[in-house]
Amino acid sequence: MRLDQLKKGHKAKITAVNGEAGLRRRLLDLGLTPNTVVMVRKAAPFGDPLIVSLRGFELSLRKMEAARVDVSELEGDFPSPSNPTVKKREVPHGN
Repeated sequence: MRLDQLKKGHKAKITAVNGEAGLRRRLLDLGLTPNTVVMVRKAAPFGDPLIVSLRGFELSLRKMEAARVDVSELEGDFPSPSNPTVKKREVPHGN
């Protein structure tokens, strides 16, 4: 499956980054490296660009760029800002 085919709100693990040398290098430099978990957060009304979340930040990608990234969809419930069931750890103060 390619990143541009991943549905909104679904998570996947990057398996490969393809494309000509310049584009591939740019995608890798942006953090789209194998074994990184990504999630499609938003898509523009006509599907281009996509907003993906990875490594604690959001990245805007054209569909043409996202089509160069092969992913394997992950199943299950994962912690995310949109999942209200995830609890944050509280750190006690030293008073």
